Amino acid sequence: MTIATENIVAVLKSVLKDDQVTINETVRELHGKDESYHAASLPDIVVFPESTKDVSNVMKISNEYQIPVVPFGLGSSLEGHIIPSKGGITIDFSLMNKVLEVRENDFLVKVQPGVTRTQLNKELKKYGLFFSVDPGADATLGGMAATNASGTTTVKYGVMRDQVRDLEVVMADGSIIHTGNMAAKSASGLHLNGLFIGSEGTLGCFTELTLRVYGIPEHVTAARASFPTVIDAVEAVVSILQAGIPIARVELVDEPSIKQANLFSETNYIEKPTLFLEFHGNEAGLKQDVEFTKEIVEDHHCEDIDFETDNAGRIRLWEARHNLAYAFIHGYPGKKMMVTDVCLPISELAGAVEHARETVESLGLTGGIVGHVGDGNFHVLLMMDMNDAEELAKADELNERIVIYALERGGTCTGEHGVGSGKQKYQEQEHGVALLVMEKIKKALDPDNLLNPNKIMKMDKRGNLL
Repeated sequence: MTIATENIVAVLKSVLKDDQVTINETVRELHGKDESYHAASLPDIVVFPESTKDVSNVMKISNEYQIPVVPFGLGSSLEGHIIPSKGGITIDFSLMNKVLEVRENDFLVKVQPGVTRTQLNKELKKYGLFFSVDPGADATLGGMAATNASGTTTVKYGVMRDQVRDLEVVMADGSIIHTGNMAAKSASGLHLNGLFIGSEGTLGCFTELTLRVYGIPEHVTAARASFPTVIDAVEAVVSILQAGIPIARVELVDEPSIKQANLFSETNYIEKPTLFLEFHGNEAGLKQDVEFTKEIVEDHHCEDIDFETDNAGRIRLWEARHNLAYAFIHGYPGKKMMVTDVCLPISELAGAVEHARETVESLGLTGGIVGHVGDGNFHVLLMMDMNDAEELAKADELNERIVIYALERGGTCTGEHGVGSGKQKYQEQEHGVALLVMEKIKKALDPDNLLNPNKIMKMDKRGNLL
């Protein structure tokens, strides 16, 4: 430990309680990695604020002493977002985990950033409400806003950006702003919510979120539909959306993934490319939607469709889907998972999925394809031997091919996982001259490049793109 670190610890303890500041190596190691395959890098100090004032004080110290700061939720990110490549201070928001206010008549809730989606939904249930964004992991809401998370319910309810009415943000200099209000719409000023959501901790630290919530549906029905090919399954989804059926979830799980799900979750699903579907609504409307969907999938060579109307069956279905990553990890001990993430226009999705499967097989890699196909987003769950240089090179090549395919067809290099450090190299190709606008915004709000440096864009100390 350097004298400088000792001095910074003393300064931090002058504005925080002693147990809110630590240089314990085990704690630092926990904050030096996420769930991705990217190399770990430890922070010098970890702090645990309890209030917005605490965060503001930390940022003032960061600004005064020119120390990098990285916000941390639960570490469930997949592109190295919270890895402190420059060391410095990690701000862990786990103690800021209160649901501050539920405004049931406005369908709004105000929370601190350390609240998880499961924690929030447990609190909302007593009001007959739920929060819609479901990325699978029980992530914190602050982290979900930072990466503009989405997930299985996006096709009906939208992404994280669609749910945020207001953010309280601590800026690089310690000042505190609000980015919105509680109104359903506003034509006043620039849209700061949209700017900060998805900024991955590079523009400010979120200390409070006002979120839109929804009434729990009167009726919910889930289903599994099996197809002879992935193309049949994806084209069935396109037809369902074109028919205007208000489907709440529609997930693709390919044959290798179904096999892993059966092994891990002890299910006995037919091992064919499968759509997991869910419908929300009133009894009469839902019945019509289900019947119409059955007709559509049959037109696309659906071989079998099973409905889960009871709660236990639905939970089992979605647990199998959400646990797929762990199913692959459990099935390939000693290997590390790499998860690709692209999103394309719906009309390009079938070709993209077919291209991804052909690429996996041509490179001799092991992995399954899953995706939120209702919004054009899919992933390859790839299992890698981190000690095999040739396999790692093939994995990078696979990711590159999938991303380039998406970008050449009007898609994006990341549908929901974010940029972090893993997708930096595609930013110029995707955004062109607009990347220079992002550089100017970063430089204006964080002139010394102290907030989560080397994420989204690589910049020098003066804030210029590298």
